[in-house]
Amino acid sequence: MIGITPEGGLPWGRQEVADLSLVLNYRKLHVQNPVRLGLLAATLLGIRLGAPARADEPKVTTREDVVYTKAGDTELKLDVVAPEGDGPFPGILVIHGGAWRAGNKRDVRAAMIEYARAGYVAVSPQYRFCPKEVFPAQVHDVKAAVRWMRANAGSLHLDHARIGASGYSAGGHLALMLGLTDPKDGLEGDGVPPDAPSTRVQAVVNFFGPTDLGANDIPDVSKPLVSGFLGGSAEQKPEACRKASPLTFVTKDDPPTLTFQGTKDPLVPHSQAIKLAEAQSSAGVAGRVELMVGSGHGWGGADLKHTTEEAIAFFDRHLKPTGTR
Repeated sequence: MIGITPEGGLPWGRQEVADLSLVLNYRKLHVQNPVRLGLLAATLLGIRLGAPARADEPKVTTREDVVYTKAGDTELKLDVVAPEGDGPFPGILVIHGGAWRAGNKRDVRAAMIEYARAGYVAVSPQYRFCPKEVFPAQVHDVKAAVRWMRANAGSLHLDHARIGASGYSAGGHLALMLGLTDPKDGLEGDGVPPDAPSTRVQAVVNFFGPTDLGANDIPDVSKPLVSGFLGGSAEQKPEACRKASPLTFVTKDDPPTLTFQGTKDPLVPHSQAIKLAEAQSSAGVAGRVELMVGSGHGWGGADLKHTTEEAIAFFDRHLKPTGTR
């Protein structure tokens, strides 16, 4: 592990005041099919976490297929994995990947268990898929899931003021959209009353999600995936592309953000993570980027253990009051 972290007199540092940290690691994962790649990556970053609980580990409870909203006549459902106890606990919305067109909320179950064991109410929503439903439907859905969390904070034993978002691939993109947008950006959804619970989150962990869908280095293999999400190519849908890119919405009031990104990712070039880090550093947003050198669209083994521990530590730092970590 090689760490490169600007400190000293520079405007960022390990205290995570707009820090840009590039942590380099040398492991590889080679996967070919572009649509299945996001699914496999999220699964790898889930099932490999799913070691059986030891007797001394905190117990968790699970609720499945809870309806959190309706889109037309379609019920959208979510799963909840939570610590036992009265709380209130901080929460994390955990969003699966799949190129905005596939995947399942259960793909991230093992990651949810890890978060719950660490003292978080973990919620995983199913969201609408493209090409049947294009942007901004998916953003509307994950925002509705955050509203549901806050509206049901009492029964969930959730602290409604301390909610984070994490996601993998397309789910990472949606987690960033939760973190970087607010009501003035016009992405809250249709018919949302003014007094509805806030959809703002207080920390984001992004696993290899794209940040700039109109970038000129988007790989050819990814362009059809972006087109399916936008309802047309970036050139055909420039305004949708702009509004669907987290990079568009970086402002100084954004929550702390941690991004993990492989340098050999065939779908999301690591320049996407660097652009986000540079924009957030300029805006004074706390957080960092960790580049996994040689890794593709996902990883396992020691790298997975490292990124999981770092994600939990990041959420602990920003969602748990001092003295409760």
